[in-house]
Amino acid sequence: MPSAFNAHNTNPLSQYPQAWERAGAVKLLVLDVDGVLTNGQVFIGENGKESLKAFDIQDGLGIKLLEKIGIQTAIITGRSSKMVIGRCEELGITHVHMGVEDKAVALEKILQSLGLKPSDCAVMGDDWPDFQIMKSAGLRICPAQGHDAVKETAHFVTARSGGSGAVREVCDLILKAQNRYEELLAKARA
Repeated sequence: MPSAFNAHNTNPLSQYPQAWERAGAVKLLVLDVDGVLTNGQVFIGENGKESLKAFDIQDGLGIKLLEKIGIQTAIITGRSSKMVIGRCEELGITHVHMGVEDKAVALEKILQSLGLKPSDCAVMGDDWPDFQIMKSAGLRICPAQGHDAVKETAHFVTARSGGSGAVREVCDLILKAQNRYEELLAKARA
């Protein structure tokens, strides 16, 4: 485990020592959307439909960096949104399951298509519906503002909130645990 996790010389892993080893084994990152990739707020327009979602640009880069080392990302969410489809297309996320009532069934389909086991996954969720997919994951993650019951089951709780860099924090953890972070950082600085 590195002595310094970030530029502020704070190591969030000191609270979650099991997260480092588990992050080293991740082959697939599975994300909820509202409260994980977004801050969880829903903006309803005059037409009575969802009109806006805000995504953190650093989260997107983190997902792209994972892709560079062969780790795929999947989306499993209970809501359906054209905005989510657009963001997933931008990021090259092809495993997208929206409007899902039973998230465990969606996860099983993704795992079968990729030939992976639940223990190969990092799953990030913020509220009770995410228990379905978190319970068998190799690495269970909750963003800082997530529900307390979800935090209690997580192997790692991010310092940042959903929609504000929490996913990037997880991507960096995985990259560092798999000894790829410094290599990618050097390429970016070159």
